[in-house]
Amino acid sequence: QVHVQESGGGLVQAGGSLRLSCAASGTTICTSAMGWYRQPPRKARELVAAINDGGSTYYAGSVKGRFTISRDNAKNTVYLQMNSLQPEDTAVYTCNSCISPQGAGIGDWGQGTQVIVTS
Repeated sequence: QVHVQESGGGLVQAGGSLRLSCAASGTTICTSAMGWYRQPPRKARELVAAINDGGSTYYAGSVKGRFTISRDNAKNTVYLQMNSLQPEDTAVYTCNSCISPQGAGIGDWGQGTQVIVTS
């Protein structure tokens, strides 16, 4: 059983920044990536960013150049630095402890953290 604990999120004005953290603890057998999904209001969930233990990253096109994902393997923790936030980034952001190469969340989910960006 893997416990996924998220922190960060909140309310920010457009152009501002937020940092999300995701720590996975427990027995982990995932040899793939960890990362973040988001679900905007009335829309489907989408993969935002992922990083494997070798440091290779994936970003959705809408966040490239604004968001940076990083990872502390010793702590099994992933960070998502979000800069130049826009209202369209408003969503519930959820971490998954194991993301397949196809982008599917196959590990444990966190509880989600709300990000609200005001114009």
